Amino acid sequence: MKSRYISVIGLLLAASCGRAQVKEYQVKVVQEYPHDTSSYTQGLFFHDGTLYESTGQYGESTMRTVDLRTGEALARRDFGRKYFVEGSVILGDDLYILTWTNKVAFRYDAATLRYKSTTGYPREGWGLTTDGKQLIASDGSSFLYFMDRNLKVQRKQKVTLNGRPVRYLNELEWIDGKVWANVYLSDLIVIIDPKDGRVEATVDCTGLLPAKLREPRTDVLNGIAVDGKGRIFLTGKYWPRLYEVELKRK
Repeated sequence: MKSRYISVIGLLLAASCGRAQVKEYQVKVVQEYPHDTSSYTQGLFFHDGTLYESTGQYGESTMRTVDLRTGEALARRDFGRKYFVEGSVILGDDLYILTWTNKVAFRYDAATLRYKSTTGYPREGWGLTTDGKQLIASDGSSFLYFMDRNLKVQRKQKVTLNGRPVRYLNELEWIDGKVWANVYLSDLIVIIDPKDGRVEATVDCTGLLPAKLREPRTDVLNGIAVDGKGRIFLTGKYWPRLYEVELKRK
């Protein structure tokens, strides 16, 4: 498991500076849905109305399609114990799945979840999304990697908040021309301009999952998805709920 002792204090201090430059949001829950508490959520996205989720941990890693109403898997592929699955996304007919430190990425058929190929991947795999033309990945650093369909990096962009690098970028989602990123080990989401890497807004998700629903195994916020209607959904690792949310200014 990734270390839980990464400090995000520097990031949070940076977020408190230059408030006039960066919009600040909180989340309002619109609806809540069941979420499988065995899911260590790594990738979360909708495609053609279907919710996809990749889950991590050695011996627990899966790729699944999920019934939004029940949280149950409609289809599922399990990975070998040596693999720690991370972010995932569909581009074209291919479903791409990253691994954390295995140095490989997988490609599956998007419609059937049938295995197609394994490709070498030179960085740690964390988050993965797409703008519909290219793949966009994170590796836990302050960089986003813009890649072609063969996973070759075309551009590398540093992400900054008020001029300071934002580290621990994790699960990603493309929403309205911006990259949304979970900041690992925090309740913060950053909204990034992909052209220059500047954080235009932060989303404070503190308290999204209430204390009464937390168990000893409950882990951090991680999982951002937007459906075809523009509805935004958030969840976390081993969380019992998936939330449809709206943004409101702080």
